[in-house]
Amino acid sequence: MDRYFVVHAPRQTGKTTGLRTLASELTAEGDIAALAFSCERAKVAGDDYAAGESMLLDAIREAAERSGWPKKLLPPDPWPQATPGSQISAALSAWCRRIPRRLVLFFDEIDALQGDSLVSFLCQLRDGHNARPDGHPFPTSVILCGLRDVRDYKTAVGADPGRCNPTSPFNIVTKSLRLGDFTADQIGELYGQHTEATGQEFTKDAVDRAFELTQGQPWLVNALAHEITFEMGVTDAVTAAQVETAKERLIRARAVHLDSLAERLHEPRVRRVIEPIVAGTVPSMDGSIDDDVSYVHDLGLIRGTMDLEIANPIYREVLLRVLGDRTARLVRADPRSFVMRDGRFDLERLLREFVLFWREHGEVIIQQEGYHEAACQIILMAFLHRLVNGGGYLDPEYAAGTKRLDVLVRWPYPGPDGEQLEQREAMELKVWRAGKDDPLSEGLAQLDEYLDRLSLTTGVLVIFDRRPEAPPWKERGCFDQATTPSGRQVTVLRG
Repeated sequence: MDRYFVVHAPRQTGKTTGLRTLASELTAEGDIAALAFSCERAKVAGDDYAAGESMLLDAIREAAERSGWPKKLLPPDPWPQATPGSQISAALSAWCRRIPRRLVLFFDEIDALQGDSLVSFLCQLRDGHNARPDGHPFPTSVILCGLRDVRDYKTAVGADPGRCNPTSPFNIVTKSLRLGDFTADQIGELYGQHTEATGQEFTKDAVDRAFELTQGQPWLVNALAHEITFEMGVTDAVTAAQVETAKERLIRARAVHLDSLAERLHEPRVRRVIEPIVAGTVPSMDGSIDDDVSYVHDLGLIRGTMDLEIANPIYREVLLRVLGDRTARLVRADPRSFVMRDGRFDLERLLREFVLFWREHGEVIIQQEGYHEAACQIILMAFLHRLVNGGGYLDPEYAAGTKRLDVLVRWPYPGPDGEQLEQREAMELKVWRAGKDDPLSEGLAQLDEYLDRLSLTTGVLVIFDRRPEAPPWKERGCFDQATTPSGRQVTVLRG
């Protein structure tokens, strides 16, 4: 207590539930009146800080009245009159002056405040905080809760995030806390609570697969379990295969949380971080990139701020599917026509079909693609998603600086005795860029490493030529055979 904090985490990680629970527990102790409320309605105010203050005070009053508190704990009615730019400070001071307990406020969705409204609010919060030692009545403790760290609030209003200004409204925060993801053990404990309540078990393989796919992202962990137990109607012990099915269903349905992430991809700050990850290139080294990386990390899209990787396998698939949506609409081939008589998938034919598609549409799509540096990767993945998903699975791997995108095609098919088998095909994508040497040797060595990890004997290396002197489009799509450093025979497709 007696401190001001920022709590930030990606959407759907339990921030709001946690704040409400904490507020209820603190209030029940008898010495504190703690209130959690949303600032979301103030978003429409924009830079009109007078309107933003009024909307925020309305949200506080309504939340207090819904809380069931006795009248002596409720805020003054009406709020005291004050000039715009000081309404929050005057209102909170008046409330603290009359309430018989210490007041603690949790400002949820604080990201809704923007521009001048955000600066005005933080200035008033800072002034009230700094005047408390002199006996000025003001909330004992405050939590600002949202997607972003306080450092990013500075960026949002055009301030320099690196400077330390003692009069800055951003200097009231004692500590910034980021809610973390679940560990594998915590997922097991969470799913175990379901078992205790219903008797339905999650096998260890199912728990392990859930962690592998989500990396502990709370919304995804819960969404998988809900999809399996409620939407899919599974009543027996949950298996890893059912977790896999649930993952596919969530992605195809573009669940609300996944859709909200997808909307962020076209923000310039997000694109500057995500594009080099997809393309495997080195991110820009200009001064703003650190703040862009922190912002994208706070959104939950990337795992860390040093080695830039997408946060989990589900997000890896979602991002590529979303970015490739427009391309996928151009694919006219029938996915069922690639299934052979024995139930296996005809990857060789798919690659031939892709060559025709690439020659016809590649140049136009690249010119229209917002993620220009990652256009080749997005186009091929869109083609694969359109024709493989529905009967099989794609597991893409990519990260900034790797100069590659790896993808494993997994296709289940029936064995001769009726057992379920899985066909696995590995592909590696590389781009030959202007001023660089032919990436064939590097690609063969990298494909070798990938095949080693997968215990496969062969694979496909796709090299896209983005040089100005590249062959004409009608000549793209040549197939060849090559030998990797370890002696594997692989197919090379040059696009």
